[in-house]
Amino acid sequence: MELIQNTPDISAYLAACDAIDHGHPFVRSTAATLAADAPDAYAYAKAAFTFVRDAIPHSADTGDPRVTWRASDVLAQRTGICCAKAHALVALLRVRGIPAALCYQKFDVVHGLVALRLPGAHRWARQDPRGNKPGIDAQFRLDREQLAFPVRIECNELDYPVLFAEPHPVVLKCLREAVDRPHLWQTLPTEL
Repeated sequence: MELIQNTPDISAYLAACDAIDHGHPFVRSTAATLAADAPDAYAYAKAAFTFVRDAIPHSADTGDPRVTWRASDVLAQRTGICCAKAHALVALLRVRGIPAALCYQKFDVVHGLVALRLPGAHRWARQDPRGNKPGIDAQFRLDREQLAFPVRIECNELDYPVLFAEPHPVVLKCLREAVDRPHLWQTLPTEL
């Protein structure tokens, strides 16, 4: 699948917004801690991915009723659904100068992913920081994708090819308006 930037300007994939608040002190301090043991951009990107995937549980896996949507809140509260965790990973990548995009898949509901472009790379690489559990084994890979969920076309599932510089408005509205995770489950978008 060819990934398509929704804006041609690569600097848009380094910018901050309400959800990707990489200027927040908590995002910056988390990034500094991760960067301390990362000798290059690849090592840092892998460390940031692993941190978000493993240290921030998916709220559905833990039963956490809190809904987070801003990257700094996801990192501070250590909880979020896939889309929120994607916001956190994008912020951690952008604060270190690594272009990062938000992208999505369609299953019963919309699933959030991240795409990154390391220095010197000529293509984007999608990553899934959802969080692993039995039956889910997402890994940081640049040679091929190893996402949490493979798309089954016969079940009307699909990969959206667009790389968004900011969270999709439908997804962000849903996250921001949810009073808790049970409410969020009732309002999650089924498509973009």
